[in-house]
Amino acid sequence: MILVLLGTQNNPFNRLLEEIEKCIKEGIIKQRVVVQAGFTKFKSDKMNIFDLKPKEVIDNLVDEAEFIITHGGVGSILMAIKKNKKVIAVPRLSQYNEHVNDHQRQIIEIFNDKGYIIGIQNMEDLSEAINQIDKFNPKPYIGGNEKMLSIIENFIDKC
Repeated sequence: MILVLLGTQNNPFNRLLEEIEKCIKEGIIKQRVVVQAGFTKFKSDKMNIFDLKPKEVIDNLVDEAEFIITHGGVGSILMAIKKNKKVIAVPRLSQYNEHVNDHQRQIIEIFNDKGYIIGIQNMEDLSEAINQIDKFNPKPYIGGNEKMLSIIENFIDKC
């Protein structure tokens, strides 16, 4: 199972779900896809989509997932890498009204450069990232950086 996490941001992120559905139709994704969509309203007969669930349910889904596809939210990324999950992260972008600014680009770049995730900046690179996920060997996450990441995220939010 592939778990898709869109977080709790109150803006939709349809672009990511449209691209995932395209990957399913093209046979790039063969696994069952479960989506925590938050405020994104998207209908699909190819994915199991729900809005929000309690943290315990999400934790169990993360445990069960083969890998995670997520937006560039620090919380979603940290939840997955703390459990040693393979992660593909895609930023929400302000030009599509998915967020107020493009700070998720920087967040994804930081985690990608440290070797924790496969971070992509362009939606059209998702299929290639999925094709590479089996060979991806993420660097194990060592905790203790949450406070620093929170400071960085707050700083970027103010830009």
